[in-house]
Amino acid sequence: MAKDWSRGGVALHRDRYAPATDPYFDVCLWLQTETRHGWVWAYNLEHLDLIRRFVQAPLREGIPWHDHGRRMTVVARLPAWMQRAKNRDEVLRAIARIHAALLCT
Repeated sequence: MAKDWSRGGVALHRDRYAPATDPYFDVCLWLQTETRHGWVWAYNLEHLDLIRRFVQAPLREGIPWHDHGRRMTVVARLPAWMQRAKNRDEVLRAIARIHAALLCT
């Protein structure tokens, strides 16, 4: 993760091919798995469920996923490859792998 100092704030940029880490503690997240497009990760089960529901939604227009202003919602910040319908099955399989790993521990 690289830090970019601009306009008085810090922006964190992740390499999509590197495992996800917590930006405050710099430790790897437990809820993550790799796909051919990048990493699927979540901070907790509620975050993972929100991503799953967003990816599963057949029609996202008119659903309150996106703000009409600055698009600051969690799902609006998902990578473009996760939002594409053609990658829906792969993302859902990755989420299922994360859930299965939780059940095994």
